Amino acid sequence: MSVDTRPHTGVTAAPPRSDASTAELIKQASGQLSHLVRQEMRLATAELAQKRRAAGKGASLMGAGGVLAFYGGAALIGTVILALALVWPAWLAALVVGVFLLLVAGVLALAGRASMRRAASPVPGRAVDSLRQDVAELRERTHR
Repeated sequence: MSVDTRPHTGVTAAPPRSDASTAELIKQASGQLSHLVRQEMRLATAELAQKRRAAGKGASLMGAGGVLAFYGGAALIGTVILALALVWPAWLAALVVGVFLLLVAGVLALAGRASMRRAASPVPGRAVDSLRQDVAELRERTHR
């Protein structure tokens, strides 16, 4: 069972009057169609804004991963290398610390990329589906 998530527009179809001319009916239908298209455009705009926020979150995670990789490496690399150099040769200590920092940066970047992929396509899917339903219904009504 499908639930209509579109906002109620407040516009209801007036019952057709038997004395209304064809021109009046066409004018009324045109006005209602214009209002419907405006409402669908508002829905599409809202859906795109939601998708932009999700993509922004993914970009933020990727940026945070990059910043942490840089500053973490810069702040701790000297201390850790010196500590490990007490047990290993200095070059080996530097290599181990560098590889570890790159692995952490890679994990954060992958998490950010996964979040951006969940943001999905920028096409407003619900609004497009709703417009398709509206067009199909209009076609059905005009062919009666």
